[in-house]
Amino acid sequence: MGVWDTITDLLEAAAPWSVAVAEEPEEEPAEDSNDDAEEGEDEEEDEEDEDDEDEDELVDPKDQLEEICRNSKQCAPAKHHFEECVERVENGSKEDCVEEFFHLTHCATQCAAPKLWSKLK
Repeated sequence: MGVWDTITDLLEAAAPWSVAVAEEPEEEPAEDSNDDAEEGEDEEEDEEDEDDEDEDELVDPKDQLEEICRNSKQCAPAKHHFEECVERVENGSKEDCVEEFFHLTHCATQCAAPKLWSKLK
């Protein structure tokens, strides 16, 4: 190994632009068909567990309360302005409805907050 090879190796090791390359993992050979049958059963059990988890998921009461409030009389003006803005945008207006959206969201949050605290206690 010459001096030039040593310098090149040092530069490659210290260079921030060097690329690390990982080796591809070796594939494990299939031992017998019984293992495949067991794996199929395990996959079915996993799918059943996932279905059970979906059923057990909790629903956030805040989202439910805010949806109710968005459709209430209290937030009707904000919802009306937001829906008008969305209609204008769909008809080709170049404005956005961010302000109207935030007004509606603020109204729904303000309406839902006292109800939420009573549910959490």
